[in-house]
Amino acid sequence: MSERRVLLIIGGGIAAYKAPELVRQLKAKGLAVRCLLTAAAEQFVSPLSLASVSGDKVYENLFDLTDEAEMGHIQLSRDADLILVAPATADLISKMAQGLANDLASTTLLATDKPVMIAPAMNVRMWEHPATQRNLGLLRADGIALIGPDEGDMACGEFGLGRMSDPIEIAAAAHALIEKAPARTSEPTAPPALAGHKILVTAGPTYEPIDPVRYIANRSSGKQGYAVALALQALGAEVHLVSGPTALNDPQGMRVTRVETAQEMLHACQASLPVDAAIMAAAVADWRPSDSHDKKIKKTKSGLDDLKLTENPDILATIAKQGDHRPALVVGFAAETDKVETYASEKLARKNCDWIVANDVSQDSGIEGGVMGSDENRVHLITQTGTQNWAQMPKVHVAQKLAHEIATHFTPTKETR
Repeated sequence: MSERRVLLIIGGGIAAYKAPELVRQLKAKGLAVRCLLTAAAEQFVSPLSLASVSGDKVYENLFDLTDEAEMGHIQLSRDADLILVAPATADLISKMAQGLANDLASTTLLATDKPVMIAPAMNVRMWEHPATQRNLGLLRADGIALIGPDEGDMACGEFGLGRMSDPIEIAAAAHALIEKAPARTSEPTAPPALAGHKILVTAGPTYEPIDPVRYIANRSSGKQGYAVALALQALGAEVHLVSGPTALNDPQGMRVTRVETAQEMLHACQASLPVDAAIMAAAVADWRPSDSHDKKIKKTKSGLDDLKLTENPDILATIAKQGDHRPALVVGFAAETDKVETYASEKLARKNCDWIVANDVSQDSGIEGGVMGSDENRVHLITQTGTQNWAQMPKVHVAQKLAHEIATHFTPTKETR
């Protein structure tokens, strides 16, 4: 609790795209950052991007049962030394001024007793409107700090006051304000649900080289695996992420090992043992070329010679059969295009793992553009005792739900206590 913390509430304006950079600037000032994303803001910046740069869970829904069972909006408002609203849209400013509380952002703002700073961003006409200026007057009278807005060109094509201040300036102002505020105090609380647990997570594809410029791979983006790693970290776990090639940034605050091939991934996973749990979300290539050429294979009139393949090591099955070093919980992932639950159940038994997270990656999955590369997923959690069919939701929410299931698995019952 010694580190100063900012709760960053991101409103639904075009300036929301600057939120990841604002998080970086706040962290550069030595501040921990937790993000709260409004529904409209999610159209401009993804929860996964914010979770990656902040190293913490991103909060979105007032009625998330896991959080609200403990009155999460109250706790959010108490855990911060400063609440920063950036961008503060005309709508959010109006809600604050009128004391409305109809979503997680406005409810948290109404429940706080900590300093609040807003960084307005809106069209110049909206900024100059008497209603907005009247609301700002009420907020100033309530002690709300204000930075900006700046003058300049706007996304709508107009010019004037209304641009959100530069993230560097906002971070500096927030740091100055937070230094003046008394440090927060709290009653001793129970440690996070997975504190003290070491968990291995794999993510992304593997690349199996044919020659220096070509390889065998798959369409995995790594988004689901990275989201799982962040969700487990948010619950206090010590996470080791072993990632194949992805375009995602390394999550902060956890050990990350980058690999390329299936053999490299297996070696990295084995080197990580012992761990309490292994969440094997990577989409490992099943085969690799028997011979990888040192020089580029040239195209000839006779065409390409037969490409001979060798089966890759089965990383999930290997980790699940480690004997004394076997993790207490091994979770596999199954990407199927048909008979999803049937094939996944067979995989559960064949691989000797404890759970399987299965999803339909066909073009008929019902998810626009398909699961691979998108931010949405619909999964089945298959265990030794039954199957849970989860509704379609963002991959970040799938990860949080899975992390909660893992935490529940490791939570001692009253009898074992």
